[in-house]
Amino acid sequence: MKKTNECSPSVPEDLLLQHEIEVLESILESKAQYRKVVKAAIGKWVKDFQSGHIEIKTVDDLKKLIELDIELQKDEL
Repeated sequence: MKKTNECSPSVPEDLLLQHEIEVLESILESKAQYRKVVKAAIGKWVKDFQSGHIEIKTVDDLKKLIELDIELQKDEL
């Protein structure tokens, strides 16, 4: 009769680790894509501001975009 460890998981640790790695890679890829969108939006906002299409009263939108970009960068440090 084999002795089993009741605390051992039913799925091998290697599979769980691989799954966690894949999830983290997916999250990092999504964050990179979101950053591209945010950076493009910031560039568009600045261009529109410089051309006079955006007035100072909408600076809050830029602030939100910058804060979002910073938040997305936090894990990269």
